[in-house]
Amino acid sequence: MSEDGHAAPHIEAARVDLHIPDGHDRGERMGWFQRAFYRFWWWVVQAIGRSYFRLEVVGAHNVPTSGAYIVAPIHRSNLDTPIVAAITHDRLRYMGKESLWTSSFGGWFLTTMGGFPVQRGSADREALRACIEVLDRSEPLVMFPEGTRQSGPDIQPLFDGPAYLAGRAQVPIVPVGLGGSERALRKGARFPVPAKMVLVVGQPIPPPASGPNGRVPRRAVRELTDRLSSEIQVLFDEAQALSGHPNRH
Repeated sequence: MSEDGHAAPHIEAARVDLHIPDGHDRGERMGWFQRAFYRFWWWVVQAIGRSYFRLEVVGAHNVPTSGAYIVAPIHRSNLDTPIVAAITHDRLRYMGKESLWTSSFGGWFLTTMGGFPVQRGSADREALRACIEVLDRSEPLVMFPEGTRQSGPDIQPLFDGPAYLAGRAQVPIVPVGLGGSERALRKGARFPVPAKMVLVVGQPIPPPASGPNGRVPRRAVRELTDRLSSEIQVLFDEAQALSGHPNRH
């Protein structure tokens, strides 16, 4: 159950007491070196994306220029996580499994690049709290609403997590279609191939209005999830077509 008495939707689990190696904070405030380091690697990833994958971003003007928001992309490849950062110069925040934070440098690097550790198998309530902390700091949060990587031209049933968090934090959701990433790096493939990739950013979807008690009705969360599913499918179809391999022939 959530704090307000509602059943919390299923999203990847986390815990509030996130453990990062000594000497590293959770990335809420970056020092000048961390900012410079992030900017350097952002440009490296973009250079590789635009040269090797001929990466193209359509609709970047739809990304909010201030405040928190939730980025909700289609998920077809391990390349999706770094590539979706191309939509904005701002640092995006991502949940990552806690086992990746096992060394001092690894923890520092992942945190600087926007990651924050989550513990698999803990209560959904703890994951929601960790995400709300990010949004409360006016940071953009990436959530793949399909959950894990999927395959094929059709978006799979979405979890309610992004819609629920949008309502709780009163922030918009930015839907994103990503075409070509599954061809560039399929499940089981060891190396990516130079397939063209296209990101299509949709218009922000406003959060559902909360009631007098501050709660968002379950029906409103479900309706927002359904709308998000429809819009991501449209953006995915457009992105696939622009990448040269349309979903619908």
